[in-house]
Amino acid sequence: MKRSPSRRSSKIRSKAVARGSTRIRPFSRAQQSELAQVRGVCLDIDDTLSTRGKLTPEAFTALWRLKRAGFYVVPVTGRPAGWCDHITRFWPVDAVVGENGAFTFYMKDGVRKRIDTPAGEEARSRKNKLKELGEKIRRRFPWSSWASDQNYREFDLAIDICEDVPRWPQNQIEKLLKFCHENGAHAKLSSIHVNAWFGEYDKQSGFRNWLTEGAPGLRGRAPQWEQWIFIGDSPNDEPLFASFNYSVGVANLKEYIHKLKSPPKWITRQESGSGFKEMVDRLCEIAEANSITPKKTALTRKTYSKAPRVRVGSRVIRTRTLPA
Repeated sequence: MKRSPSRRSSKIRSKAVARGSTRIRPFSRAQQSELAQVRGVCLDIDDTLSTRGKLTPEAFTALWRLKRAGFYVVPVTGRPAGWCDHITRFWPVDAVVGENGAFTFYMKDGVRKRIDTPAGEEARSRKNKLKELGEKIRRRFPWSSWASDQNYREFDLAIDICEDVPRWPQNQIEKLLKFCHENGAHAKLSSIHVNAWFGEYDKQSGFRNWLTEGAPGLRGRAPQWEQWIFIGDSPNDEPLFASFNYSVGVANLKEYIHKLKSPPKWITRQESGSGFKEMVDRLCEIAEANSITPKKTALTRKTYSKAPRVRVGSRVIRTRTLPA
């Protein structure tokens, strides 16, 4: 999906990381006292949880490990409403913020619910503007094509820059971003798309709106803002890097470090899903070592009733049964 970086680009990224080294530390050096405060994990999906377009067994297992350890888990993604519906229903998560902050999906009593993030104008107006912008992009960049998941989007136009097409030259990506901005749209670069939308929100404000609304979908009291950690991989994650006390970039973020005014606090040694697993392993190990496992969620809570002793062969044991 991506070309192998040239020696020159690798040197540029290394210099960028070096320049920011006073602000970006290796995740391995994160203090145990800091990570022990974490009760909830926000994560990007593409090239943070996934690796080169695939959700690996180790990454998905790490997601389940977080949930079983009692951490609250909320993906914050640029992916469409159609994807978010599936993720909310089938993944071990508490909620999903989708389309770069446009809405949050969550489950309640077995039913998928949603909260729309205030955008400052009506949905119909935003959709009409997005349609007009798409027509202008087609004229200005006639080779452009929409992401293959565009039909499942509600408020976001995703222009494919490398997912199912040859990677766009960097100067053309910059021109596309500038063109969207000049036409009044918000536009952000992810690892695979340029996402454009109308409305005053982004990933950070979408997640914050969900918390302000009472964090529906969580069982129990929601963690405070300073008890969340975020992990991401690209420039469209910058609003969350900037706002969280604890933020992590997977190693492939190095490609974009020079573009970020607000980089993450830490960076993993591994890329993509392996970097996500690196963070999860550390969080769970610290929680276990401190014996302060976060508050259990519905997926991890097991309360056993008192049970009578029964004879099994030559042994007498106490049975354990889950309450009805």
